[in-house]
Amino acid sequence: MGFGKYLAYRLTNAFVVLFFVVLLTSILFVKLYDVNVKTQITSQVQMEWMQYQKAHPGTTVNSTEWMAKRTEALYHKYKLDVPYWKRVWDLTLKTMKFDFGNMQIQVFGTYSAKEAIKIALPRTVLLFTTSTLITILIGIALGVKSARNPGGMLDKTISVFAMLTTSLPMWWLGMLMILIFVVKLQWLPINLYATVAVNSFGQLLEKMTLPVATIVFVSFGGWSWIIRNIMIGTLQEDFILVSRAKGVPERKVIYGHALRASAPPIVTMIIFALLGSMNGAIITEVVFNWPGMGRLYWVAITQNAVNLVAGLTYIFTLLYLVSMILADLIYAWLDPRVKVGASTVM
Repeated sequence: MGFGKYLAYRLTNAFVVLFFVVLLTSILFVKLYDVNVKTQITSQVQMEWMQYQKAHPGTTVNSTEWMAKRTEALYHKYKLDVPYWKRVWDLTLKTMKFDFGNMQIQVFGTYSAKEAIKIALPRTVLLFTTSTLITILIGIALGVKSARNPGGMLDKTISVFAMLTTSLPMWWLGMLMILIFVVKLQWLPINLYATVAVNSFGQLLEKMTLPVATIVFVSFGGWSWIIRNIMIGTLQEDFILVSRAKGVPERKVIYGHALRASAPPIVTMIIFALLGSMNGAIITEVVFNWPGMGRLYWVAITQNAVNLVAGLTYIFTLLYLVSMILADLIYAWLDPRVKVGASTVM
């Protein structure tokens, strides 16, 4: 299979997966919407009937008929009289076309669903991409250095540090960081984390300080340890031994040969780290009141904004699938041993 056919094959698969994810999400959240709205309508109709009785004492209106008519009117208002499958299908098609409805979302200002996503997505990417890049740089530097001297002091320190930090819940450490650096030491103004809204890009960058520090602190030890293990395996390969026997400088052996040969699994880790951090952004962003996708997801769930929840799930899934396709393309560039279409068995 040639590269063009392979790319078309992967894109087709990605579209099918994306469609079914959106369809299943629509099935789930439309059903959840029905349950919640029907409960609200029942409570609303009962309250309205009580108010009607107070306004019209001694009324002879049949309560059952009155409440049934009012319930029917509200069902029509909220489109609950439309068949379930049709509402699921309509939501699926609208989501696939980036139509997330016109509801107003109150999170870091009042915006429509699509505008809220346009504002929140770059902020989440900014926070977690910055954190992941810093983690990667520290992890690669320490991991490579540790792999050059297995069993040394740095190697032992990293193994213990990685075990401790990866076991810390990020939300707990985040709250501890706020308590220490904002409340106790007052190095940062408390209003940065007491509210969601930010008034300038500079304030946004300042607000990044603690979440970035928290994410990096929890993550870089584990990254260092994993990269150390990958590099130790690569350094035992025959081509590394041959390079050293030829007198190739050690720095070139490490960074020019071993690190590049180790790049495919590291790239996989980077991609999944970025995607995983974004999917886990709800807790982190709620703790730090960060105005991003995670916070928006939380608000959409609490406000029962079905269209927005489906839209956010769609965006996350789309990012995941695009990233996996890019990973396949990067593999072939980083490692000549990886050839697209090398096997006819798919």
